Amino acid sequence: MQPVKLETVIERFGLVNLTQGLDVSNRRVSVAEVNRPGLQLAGYYDYFDQARLQLVGMVEYTYLRNMEPERREYVFKKLFSSTFPAIILSRGLPAFDDMLEASLASAIPVLQYHGSTSELMGELIRWLRVELAPMITMHGVLLDVFGVGVLITGESGIGKSETALELIHRGHRLVADDSVEVKKVSSQTLVGSCPAVIRYFIELRGIGIIDVQRMFGVESVKETQHIDLVIQLEMWDKSKVYDRLGMNEEYIEILGNNVICNKIPVRPGRNLAIICESAAINHRQKKMGYNSAEILSRRVMDNIRNSQGREQQ
Repeated sequence: MQPVKLETVIERFGLVNLTQGLDVSNRRVSVAEVNRPGLQLAGYYDYFDQARLQLVGMVEYTYLRNMEPERREYVFKKLFSSTFPAIILSRGLPAFDDMLEASLASAIPVLQYHGSTSELMGELIRWLRVELAPMITMHGVLLDVFGVGVLITGESGIGKSETALELIHRGHRLVADDSVEVKKVSSQTLVGSCPAVIRYFIELRGIGIIDVQRMFGVESVKETQHIDLVIQLEMWDKSKVYDRLGMNEEYIEILGNNVICNKIPVRPGRNLAIICESAAINHRQKKMGYNSAEILSRRVMDNIRNSQGREQQ
């Protein structure tokens, strides 16, 4: 996990640096949470996470404005003696003179945002969680198939890129080929993307490198995608018994998250693109509460019970 540059945060959210004399190029944000320092302004510093960005809204600002000047000066000196990356004033609120003096003395920038406090706080936390999320790089192909994030894995040369190309030709979207950067955004969510240097390129043995965006258009590619399903391609093994009903889900662990994994045997004549589409649709149906394997099992059991009932009669 690499810390985010404060300059990137400023640019991303259109923040205004009210302390122009301070150099922010070396400042970093390493925590995805944001703190509203109401308790700290009142003098309570137990459990104060100094690595968080500090956000001052109308409530905190009004509290400060109603303070005696001497008290407010002391409060700012105490607050800025910490080591947080920056403090942000929302709603376009102007900085107090003693706030600017304390910030310059401690070299902690004061920033300004012209939108609402809750809007900025929510977006900051969401964006920082993605940027600061734990990440690994996996070998495979990631696509958006009917809105389902499908990660195709398997040994080199088994046909992952060829399958991806057929899916793109059928209207689905490529996120990454060969190298997939996977971030753990939450305990339920994995987000995949592609390294910028190889983004939207596919390698096909015998042809070389093709540019998917140029060949199929901008609607054929996507920058990021949640990973909902893993399809693991493996060579057909006659001695192996493959699941033919799908009653029991198999999972693969990625960064501590369990993701449903379908193991697809590869042999001549199998249309892997259609199989991947079917797997994605089946996954969506299960998410919506319809499990075809369970429906078939119930029908078979009902048929057996009806047959036994007729025999008893």
